[in-house]
Amino acid sequence: MLRLKILASTTPLLLAWLVAGIGPSTGAKPCIAFDQTSVQIATTPWKAQSFVSFTQDPAAATVRVQIVDSPELADFAVIDDAETPNESSCSVTAATQFIAITSVASAATPVIYLSRDDGADYRIFVRSKTFTFQDAAALVVGAHRSPTHLAAALL
Repeated sequence: MLRLKILASTTPLLLAWLVAGIGPSTGAKPCIAFDQTSVQIATTPWKAQSFVSFTQDPAAATVRVQIVDSPELADFAVIDDAETPNESSCSVTAATQFIAITSVASAATPVIYLSRDDGADYRIFVRSKTFTFQDAAALVVGAHRSPTHLAAALL
């Protein structure tokens, strides 16, 4: 009976903790920092201001992102050997733009086709222990679809 009382008394606190977004941290998420702001992969979908999705069908894509083999060929390159992202370079501020990757695309959601084919809108190079190709593509597309001060910093 005591276990049930403890569970009943702690459950509302746990739910409030998770809903407030201060739940258990899984570590820093991939981000791009510049000037006094950043674009970051959201830790929870309800924190995101922008969403992107991915497709395997090039005809369904609204944005094409090419994976290139050299940082010199890329519009955006991520190269790191760190086990975890540098949290100090991507501190969360009021200007931080959060991007979430969703499997349900709407008309306003960019649909990314990620491939090695030429003719892409963006080219990325990723050699990282913390970023995936999808993370990099989501951040680049999300940053260019966000307010102009973020997009201008990446041009």
